[in-house]
Amino acid sequence: MRVLLIGLTGLCLAGCQDQANGGGGGTRDQITAVGSSTVYPFTTLIAETFVATNPDARAPVIESTGTGAGMKLFCAGIGAGHPDIEDASRRMKRSEYAACEANGVGPVMEIQIGIDGIAFAEARNGPGMTLTPADLYRALAATPLGRRNTARLWRDVNPALPATPIQVYGPPATSGTRDALAELILTRGCEAVDPRAKTLGPDAHKALCTRVREDGAYIDAGENDNLIVQKLAANPTAIGVFGYSYLEQNAGSVNGVAIDGVKPTYATIAAGAYPGSRPLYLYVKKAHLRAIPGLATFLQLYARAWGPDGPLIRRGLIAAPPAVRAKAAAVVANETPLDPAELGS
Repeated sequence: MRVLLIGLTGLCLAGCQDQANGGGGGTRDQITAVGSSTVYPFTTLIAETFVATNPDARAPVIESTGTGAGMKLFCAGIGAGHPDIEDASRRMKRSEYAACEANGVGPVMEIQIGIDGIAFAEARNGPGMTLTPADLYRALAATPLGRRNTARLWRDVNPALPATPIQVYGPPATSGTRDALAELILTRGCEAVDPRAKTLGPDAHKALCTRVREDGAYIDAGENDNLIVQKLAANPTAIGVFGYSYLEQNAGSVNGVAIDGVKPTYATIAAGAYPGSRPLYLYVKKAHLRAIPGLATFLQLYARAWGPDGPLIRRGLIAAPPAVRAKAAAVVANETPLDPAELGS
């Protein structure tokens, strides 16, 4: 039944009535992508290249919804009413893949396009902060060491830090950047200051280590990372959290904040020396590859652009190591599906 549904949907997308789109007369001749605000500028660049090299094609529609919200849209079904590509600033979760399977979205291709860093930044006239994961955990966790967070100043979490208010502008809970903040920074800080954290079950660990306070110290700035840059200019003592590409693009107005003595730069993130380094992905529905005009070509353009001298690097992407790029290019060339056994919870 599932194979039949996929086959029928492909035919519908190619020009017939789209039964996968609620039985409505829906067809689509343009590529659509949803997901990460961090990956958004890279996919947008490829969309611009696609239009420039295919003048008769309709411009792809790229939406910045956040990784988590994008996964829900991506996994909701196949057909003209559902996106072809999910931009992701973290890897797909096993539960998300299960949702895709339940809705007949499979198989799915996983393509690592490069590397990024969760950059902490301040205004150029900021206090020149240097932080550790432990500092950030004590400042941002809802219940550090199991107690309600009452810290108001950075000096409250570390006497060496300035007596300025804790104000951190960052992404919402639906963002992959927020997930990476929890996994790469807050968890590391939590386990450094509270040895029992490593022995806890998943729910207790989340409550202790990665649940972010909601009393105004952490300010949800939505999925618009450029808005965070603007807020830092207006509030020089605040800190912002976003993908490294936004730090690079706004180097004239913001500075990177060192974590564990390492500043977020192309070199430190590429080498894995910066604590916030993370991979970036595309997820693509194989059922849409033949049904949506130009989708396969779009992926080939991506593969030609992510090398060390490629246009995506000039946009702020950090090139993955050669072996990772070769594997990703092979996935594109061979349309290799993701093995869900490789996914984490």
